[in-house]
Amino acid sequence: MASVRSCVSIKPAAGPARNRSARVGATTLEPTRLQISADSSSSSGSAADGCGKGVGYAVSSSGRVNGVAGMVGDGGRARRRGGGEVVPTCSAMEGVSHGAVAAAVPSLPALPERAKLVALVAAVMLLCNADRVVMSVAIVAMLQSSYLWGYVLSSMVGGALADRYGGKKVMAGAAALWSLATFLTPWAASQSAIMLLAIRVLFGLAQGVAFPTMSTLLPKWFPTHERATAVGLSMGGFHLGNVVSFLATPIIMSHIGLARTFAFFASLGYLWISVWLLNVESDPIDSRTIRKSELQLILAGRSKSKVKGSKSPSLRQVFSKMEMWAIIIADVINKWGYFVLLSWMPVYFKTVYNVNLKQVAWFSSIPWGVMALSGYVAGASADLIIKSGLSIGRVRKIMQSIGFIGPGVSLLCLRFAQTPSVAAVIMTAALGLNSCSQAGYFCNIQDIAPTYAGSLHGLTNGIGTVAAIVSTVGAGYFIQWLGSFQAFLTLTAVLYFSAIVFYNIYATGDLIFD
Repeated sequence: MASVRSCVSIKPAAGPARNRSARVGATTLEPTRLQISADSSSSSGSAADGCGKGVGYAVSSSGRVNGVAGMVGDGGRARRRGGGEVVPTCSAMEGVSHGAVAAAVPSLPALPERAKLVALVAAVMLLCNADRVVMSVAIVAMLQSSYLWGYVLSSMVGGALADRYGGKKVMAGAAALWSLATFLTPWAASQSAIMLLAIRVLFGLAQGVAFPTMSTLLPKWFPTHERATAVGLSMGGFHLGNVVSFLATPIIMSHIGLARTFAFFASLGYLWISVWLLNVESDPIDSRTIRKSELQLILAGRSKSKVKGSKSPSLRQVFSKMEMWAIIIADVINKWGYFVLLSWMPVYFKTVYNVNLKQVAWFSSIPWGVMALSGYVAGASADLIIKSGLSIGRVRKIMQSIGFIGPGVSLLCLRFAQTPSVAAVIMTAALGLNSCSQAGYFCNIQDIAPTYAGSLHGLTNGIGTVAAIVSTVGAGYFIQWLGSFQAFLTLTAVLYFSAIVFYNIYATGDLIFD
């Protein structure tokens, strides 16, 4: 039987996509239309090392090869040389029919690689918040604000590290650091308050690295029309971490004791790290298990821009863009309101209704579950609207409007609540509607600066966390100054309404930093 050469022909699709210049020198990997072809005369050209015709590729002016060579059996491979050059190769398969070649292709996993990634990100967000809540349940409350100080210091550093070295290593490092902090907490508590304070700051530093790293990973793995869903799932894990910890920690401590409870949660972190390192890459281009069709989908959905230098925009450039200020202000107000709701609502219920909210079972689970669900629904809805043709910028504004107007109205309605049950429902609604911000400003940073999303998310996150510290620590002074708790909640509602006006005027879904 005649020799059969089965290779993958790659033809550029309409829209260009970004690839990291560090991996392929000056070359640009473009989204491709992958076609399996046994035709020996490919119009796209053939490899220069004599592998025969049928492997499509394009050569840049520098002589390097742009594109990806797929594989049928062993019929087509992309081999990298020292300088980042991609050289397509193929081998003949003698005496095998074309149908047999197709049959010889090993079966691929049904679960998309980007689904694995977002599941693992959601899992580590769950563990991250679970570890923090374990400390809240077991350690005195006076040390809790120390977490925020560590968090604000590391956010920008973490994002910059993730943009430079890849999200895989940085996320694993963050998980290792906070797992160590969790493990050492009982020992630190037995030593002194200063040692415990240091551990709390260390944990905040680690978590401050994790959030902007998520913003580095998701734009690489998810096309634009799936990013809000990915964020919703990832942050859903974060919110569910509160549910798991509040419900499970007292039970676990009653069976194995305080120290072993911390060791148990720390061991889960290290287990996650081993799974993460073995199954995830920073960029789908580097994945050994991703299917060609999934890679094509991801690359085709990336922001349409050319690869430029790896230097991040300067602070002067960042602060000169009103589009960036829209995101910064949204982050500041979001964290202000979020921490007001979480930190001061128990005081509000005790003051107004003489109810100890911490002893009410629903408070430890239902609001967080609602936030996880509403964040996913908001993300999926945003992506569905984008697919229908509405502009990204418009969708972000719609979701952010819900995420701010909803909590603002809820805070104003609290003054009319006659019973603690009604007030609790209103507060839960405020938290649930606030989750729509995840499909608003939270995703918006990935729209305007996908290459630098980690660094810029770290910057906005750090600035926003300062507002969280002010609202958490200074709320008592504000309440005393304004004369009542409801006046402070009204002030927070006004901040929500003002911020959404600013966001709707200046926010955009267009590429700003490339």
